[in-house]
Amino acid sequence: MKEADIRRKYIEFFKSKGHQEIKSAPVIPENDPTCLFTTAGMHPLVPYLQGAKHPAGRRLTDFQKCIRTGDIDEVGDAVHLTFFEMLGNWSLGDYFKKEAIGFSFEFLTGKENLNIPVDMLAVTVFAGDEDCPFDAEAFEIWKSHGIPEARIAKLGKKDNWWGPAGITGPCGPDTEMFYWTGPLPAPEVFDPADKRWVEIWNDVFMQYNKTADGTFEPLAQKNVDTGMGLERVTAILQGKTSCYETEIFAPIFAKLDEIRKVEPVEGARSSSERIIADHLRAATFILADGITPGKVDQPYVLRRLIRRAIREGRKLGIEGHFTSQIAEAVIGEFGDVYPELREKAAVIKEELDREEKQFAITLEKGTHEFQKLIDRVPPHITKKVISGKNAFNLYETYGFPIELTVEMAREKGFEVDRAGYDAAFARHQELSRAGAEQKFKGGLADSSEETARLHSATHLLQAALRKVLGEHVEQRGSNITAERLRFDFSHEEKMTPEQLKQAEDLVNDAIRRDLPITCEEMSVEEAKKSGAMGLFENKYTANVKVYTMGDASKEICGGPHASHTGELGHFRIVKEESSSRGVRRIKAVLEHN
Repeated sequence: MKEADIRRKYIEFFKSKGHQEIKSAPVIPENDPTCLFTTAGMHPLVPYLQGAKHPAGRRLTDFQKCIRTGDIDEVGDAVHLTFFEMLGNWSLGDYFKKEAIGFSFEFLTGKENLNIPVDMLAVTVFAGDEDCPFDAEAFEIWKSHGIPEARIAKLGKKDNWWGPAGITGPCGPDTEMFYWTGPLPAPEVFDPADKRWVEIWNDVFMQYNKTADGTFEPLAQKNVDTGMGLERVTAILQGKTSCYETEIFAPIFAKLDEIRKVEPVEGARSSSERIIADHLRAATFILADGITPGKVDQPYVLRRLIRRAIREGRKLGIEGHFTSQIAEAVIGEFGDVYPELREKAAVIKEELDREEKQFAITLEKGTHEFQKLIDRVPPHITKKVISGKNAFNLYETYGFPIELTVEMAREKGFEVDRAGYDAAFARHQELSRAGAEQKFKGGLADSSEETARLHSATHLLQAALRKVLGEHVEQRGSNITAERLRFDFSHEEKMTPEQLKQAEDLVNDAIRRDLPITCEEMSVEEAKKSGAMGLFENKYTANVKVYTMGDASKEICGGPHASHTGELGHFRIVKEESSSRGVRRIKAVLEHN
């Protein structure tokens, strides 16, 4: 069964169960400080998982484009992906465990669906601990569907618990489904430690709220959040050892073979080929959602992906520009499913070409820096060594792969302290993972009153910027915590002090007038006709929420918000800077007397 068939069957199945299909949100989350990228299908649903009413109802389904970057350095093996699609379905206070598990089982095993034999499946459930009891309900439901007790593993919070995202908030047990990929017949007893059992689906039951004192209270609204990785399921059902061997990546590899002028390759691909395919697929989707290469946050990740792909291309002997050609293959493969790729095709290719040119300049600088290292060593030194620290700096700062440094050093009669480099690289990975646990952990954003006020302030800020700078200003991203807001917007030039003061004054004027903040539900077309500003338009369902702040702002948004602008306090811009090419960034706070 092909990827497109699985995606279609999934959506049709859940629509037949009363779910409304919603569009994939951008890979850049809106107003979620926990993540740089959308890492799961639940991110766009944060307000609704917390109790807000979704315009499409209480039963939802979609396929969501996702980016996970915590393991960038591991991409190149047969498993890791930066970009992937997540199939999901949600109950927002509607059905719960019985129905959710029933839907999962029916889709997995039904002849008209995936048609997986029951004896190829195993599941896990929450074992219980001092905080919360064993999930006997999920255990019994799986038994009722014919899963033997020996195939149901009881695991603790480490494996079968979701959340909360922070110290407090919604959380609950989950149940995970596994498929046997080893030789037949599958073992009668399920051993979760046996890697031949591969997880294919996860149902999360948000039924508790963790309080500040550490207790777990039942939630008034119980939600179901499920996810199935499309690439992984496709590979498993096709009997492939890697998703890189499926039709998902075939057009990309075909284009790569064409660029290299080599005969088409059958079977497994090299690490370099997989990195190029993965990174440029991810970069294409990120560029389509309005991010351009830069020095911080999402733009930095994008630049890193592109440059790592270029370095791997050099290893394969590719000399000229090639990244935009790979992007064309990605657009051709996914453009019908994600039309924003075709709409932004010219911009995507232009940015990739520009980044390749810029990287060539950077490599030249790195070569100069390498030569300086060589020149500093006195000629009389017999054992000439480039330290691990310096070799890693060439990698981190100038994009030099260690293999290139070793090769260039050998030509000069030098050795490279590879052990020192490996240690520096390991420290880098550890720091990256530690940051990823915070930056990319996913989960529900802070919904405090102060966060709601700052969110409301971003609406006023965008309206003010459009008055001061022009209507070309559009939101390119935001990050809001309980302490400050960060707002990215399209604008080429640094703002002057006068312009910043004007924007600040306009926001504070709207606050001073204590305008009511109201919400109306309407169709997208009605929202447009009403003059509402829309962010990331391609994500909207048939009906949307429009928040109006008197005569100061009118936007399509999901929330959360204050009730009056007078609640916000004094608005002060702390900093204005470049985020990436053509995108400026404002950091601001709300001050209270």
